[in-house]
Amino acid sequence: MSTTETTLARATASETVAALVARARAVQKAVECYNQAQLDELATAAGWAIMNPEHNKALAELAVKDTGLGVVADKILKNHRKTLGLLRDLKGAVSTGVIAEYPDRGITEIARPVGVVAAVVPSTNPAATPANNIINALKCGNAIILSASPKGYSTSTLLLKYMHAELARIGAPAELVQQLPGPVTKELTHELMKQADLVVVTGSQSNVRAGYSSGKPALGVGTGNVVVIVDESADCADAAAKIMRSKIFDNATSCSSENAVIIHDKVYDRMLSALAQERGALLTADEKSTLQKAMYPGGKLSPAITAQPVKKICAVAGLARSELAGAKCLLVEETGAGKAYPFSGEKLSPVLTVYRARDFDHAFSILRAIYDHQGNGHSCGIYTENEAHIQRLGREMTVSRVIVKQSHTFATGGSFENGLPFSLSMGCGTWGGNSFSDNLNYKHFMNITRIVRTIPPREPSLEDIFGAYRKKHGI
Repeated sequence: MSTTETTLARATASETVAALVARARAVQKAVECYNQAQLDELATAAGWAIMNPEHNKALAELAVKDTGLGVVADKILKNHRKTLGLLRDLKGAVSTGVIAEYPDRGITEIARPVGVVAAVVPSTNPAATPANNIINALKCGNAIILSASPKGYSTSTLLLKYMHAELARIGAPAELVQQLPGPVTKELTHELMKQADLVVVTGSQSNVRAGYSSGKPALGVGTGNVVVIVDESADCADAAAKIMRSKIFDNATSCSSENAVIIHDKVYDRMLSALAQERGALLTADEKSTLQKAMYPGGKLSPAITAQPVKKICAVAGLARSELAGAKCLLVEETGAGKAYPFSGEKLSPVLTVYRARDFDHAFSILRAIYDHQGNGHSCGIYTENEAHIQRLGREMTVSRVIVKQSHTFATGGSFENGLPFSLSMGCGTWGGNSFSDNLNYKHFMNITRIVRTIPPREPSLEDIFGAYRKKHGI
């Protein structure tokens, strides 16, 4: 594209986005004065738009058909479970008016909308992720404009059709939820980021970096590359069942899917046997080499492998051993981490890397090396009965979540069996280059105004602050 063509594309993108944002601002101002019951109904309406079983099935089928990624049944479950869990989290949550009062400090906190949200969503979850963002945005009285991935655009369009029908049912303006017109270009997406009030990005790191450089407040997520430790005290059968169930879900499209397992030497053979019972097939050294060439042509993960079932992966790679035909997941043994060891990175496919550790110190060092390569800040997991091992991960490992004895894919983004907020976007903190380290939730979609009143003075004396210090050091 020539310089002139690029300039024209940007000008056109600017005008297109400006029109969308203007409509969004107009209706957002109208709902800014909604009371809590009205905001709750907005969120509930948006939730039903995707949870209606007929809608959910149609969205899941279209997503797999047009993106070529994942499994219909798993996407139906994901759309249902993630939305139901989110609505549970939001039930009774206060998102407008006074949300907290601290009389002893003279402070009253009032929730306010952020305005117009720009949400960039991935092809891996073209219905669940935007629905999550829409519900959170509406709960706080915002308008939202989606930037769908090219492959997921048709799914996003259908989702908005359902959303608009539910908004019409309750008499709310359709322009509260919009999307960029297709085909979605980088110019349109970048322009949306510049003109919105808040940017939320889930997906490629290039989009995350663009969000952070847009000049607007941005919530972007880091790269997933989850590693789980199985130490000598673990119940191997339980660990294998949970890891396999999580690993193969939706053909490993989730950033929370396990990518590697580090197994203590004392239970290594037992754990491999347990994984085999769950239909995990360990590749030979030659098969591993064959798979590596197919998965990483030119050193980059092949889209022909991404989110595909084992049967197709074997066909693409030319793995013909009959025992692999019925496998749910392929296992590859590895010893190192980094660019020279591509299986140490995120694979977005039912391929699990296996490491053998002499003891927990060795397991920790392997874990550290893998995250130094990829996945820093996201999450790790452990199967153990040793509380000291759990505490060490929490205190020393540069991750935002340590998942204990749970299926990682289902636990990291919130579960009915743990206390994390239901979300499809997990912050990775400064370790992952993010501005937040918790699960994206409704609190990220609001501003807080603080009314500050005078209180009785609480000024300390110098002795109160420095007395013990001066005495200790003879000052």
